[in-house]
Amino acid sequence: MLITSVLVANRGEIAFRVFRTCRERGIATVAVYSDADAGALHVREADAAVRLPGAAPADTYLRGDLIVKAALAAGADAVHPGYGFLSENAEFARAVQDAGLVWIGPPPGAIEAMASKTRAKELMGAAGVPLLAPVDPASATESDLPLLLKAAAGGGGRGMRIVRELAALGDELTAASAEARSAFGDGEVFAEPYVERGRHVEVQILGDTQGTVWALGTRDCSLQRRHQKVIEECPAPGLPAALRTVLHEAAVTAARAVGYAGAGTVEFLVSAEGRPYFLEMNTRLQVEHPVTEEVFGLDLVALQLSVAEGAALPAEPPPAYGHAVEARLYAEDPSRAWAPQTGTLHALEFPYGPQAGIGGIAGSEGIADATAPRLRVDTGYAGGDTIGVHYDALLAKAVVWAPTRDAALRALRYTLRRARVHGPGTNRELLVRSLEHPDFTGGRFDTGFYERHLDALTGPAPGPAPGERHAAIAAALADAAARGTGSTLPARLGGWRNVGAGTQSKTYGEHEIRYRTGRHGFAVEGDEVRVVAAGPHRVSLEIEGVVRHFEITAYGDEADAEVHVDSAHGAYHLTTRPRFADPSRHTEPGSLLAPMPGTVVRIADGVAEGAHVTAGQPLIWLEAMKMEHRITAPASGTLTALHAAPGRQVEVGALLAVVTDTAQAARTEQTAQAERTAQEGPS
Repeated sequence: MLITSVLVANRGEIAFRVFRTCRERGIATVAVYSDADAGALHVREADAAVRLPGAAPADTYLRGDLIVKAALAAGADAVHPGYGFLSENAEFARAVQDAGLVWIGPPPGAIEAMASKTRAKELMGAAGVPLLAPVDPASATESDLPLLLKAAAGGGGRGMRIVRELAALGDELTAASAEARSAFGDGEVFAEPYVERGRHVEVQILGDTQGTVWALGTRDCSLQRRHQKVIEECPAPGLPAALRTVLHEAAVTAARAVGYAGAGTVEFLVSAEGRPYFLEMNTRLQVEHPVTEEVFGLDLVALQLSVAEGAALPAEPPPAYGHAVEARLYAEDPSRAWAPQTGTLHALEFPYGPQAGIGGIAGSEGIADATAPRLRVDTGYAGGDTIGVHYDALLAKAVVWAPTRDAALRALRYTLRRARVHGPGTNRELLVRSLEHPDFTGGRFDTGFYERHLDALTGPAPGPAPGERHAAIAAALADAAARGTGSTLPARLGGWRNVGAGTQSKTYGEHEIRYRTGRHGFAVEGDEVRVVAAGPHRVSLEIEGVVRHFEITAYGDEADAEVHVDSAHGAYHLTTRPRFADPSRHTEPGSLLAPMPGTVVRIADGVAEGAHVTAGQPLIWLEAMKMEHRITAPASGTLTALHAAPGRQVEVGALLAVVTDTAQAARTEQTAQAERTAQEGPS
């Protein structure tokens, strides 16, 4: 049957991505949305939308019964699951089919066979696919370490932990299970050996209902944080031809073993010695599918729709050409344990090439003649949208195709540097530095890349390029220009005399900028820069003989302004006061403060007021953007206050608990006693 209307059982970027292809094929679209997503981009772009009451995933996007009812109510005749949530839930797939709707995904039996990673490994082992032997956590010994804990019912890094100490295994199992249950509705986890310095390499597969299965090349997804991918590329660089053949054949074998149809991915871990091991099969579209689309000139969502309609695939896929790299832009702070960032996204604009997402997918015609890099951006946000705490921190995926890997990396670095991303903090600078790191550009990387290099990648920028100080100077001058005439002011200002020639100042964070204005323009005091031109939105400074240009955008009122400064050498987020006032300056020592907005999901067993705790002991778990974050004791001592409770929503800086340092308390008492003795004098 021909599909005429599709409900996407998902949100954000992937929902918008599916809608784009549906529109191109003349298919109507239906969105579902939680209360937190009422104004989201995917809701605004759909032809129709149905509310799922609530905000938590368990109440909304994991409610298969409500989603099926929504599809029927909106008149949809098919359901696309996207990725995450219920995309790998065989029961949901059957419920869709039982309601008379078309399921745009693999057969429920294939999902079921692969849905449990533990059962999938048994099946793949029987089919001859190489794999790592599972480890029973109950009988694990020191010789089994390190171990990798994984959620049996889903992927995306949820419910995944590396265990290097046997004493930590119990707590990590509990945390992994809780996170898996929150994300997938199933808390089953399993353990397997963790391969040090392994590469995460996967094969995109696509099958039809007539028995054809394509292996669409390899992807390398080794750059990961919290076991979630950050940078992906196609093809995986540096693999010997023989290894690529082994991976393709193993992926096709896995697909045929379960009668697979539709799009899916078979993931492998390739050891430092080049031995591949089956990790899992994702029975859905992957977040990183655009890199495969760009290299093969395909629209995988369009092919999913065709397969769901019963169409047959050609015997062989089109040839691959060129190289594609994807960078995931997250609202998070990599320097603070990847802490999620929330707030208003004022602007999200990319300067290079066609705007996908925004834009289009590579067409197969003429792709072999392409030589210029092209950009594609997939996103679920637009300027003015709010980034909340309930869902994933992914803002956008920037994908660049070029004839060679080096050209693709260079173009993607340029694109990310020049993007206007105004609002909460992001990992943009980390992405740029990762893409230019010699280990990455040279193909010498593995899944431990960020463990080894994170401090260097998030530290102060090397070299003489303009930094935050120069950005603050530009912001101060732009502010002065805006309050003066509102037009561009060259170095010789003319009509600027009404401001006066005295020294003025403006403070951004730790930077106090002092400047004078007069007949000959602006002069900055205490900094060796020359003002070439200054306007409300653009300032040019000569720094060490080189003219640099800065674009300035301010949001909010003057007393509480949020200023973004963009330049060819970096982007800076300035405030006229700290983004979040440092609550530690107003709280007693030992206070445990919420590092981000979120929900308290768990208190450690035995933790209550009066309990003795040790330094580094996990006490409280917060959930934000579908990931759990541990709050640990800052010192050994007594828990003298506990304000956190499971289910409580907290804002950044909220006081969760207080640990009184036993040693510090004793020293304080000794000091106080000495002072009292001195005041009393000799008896």
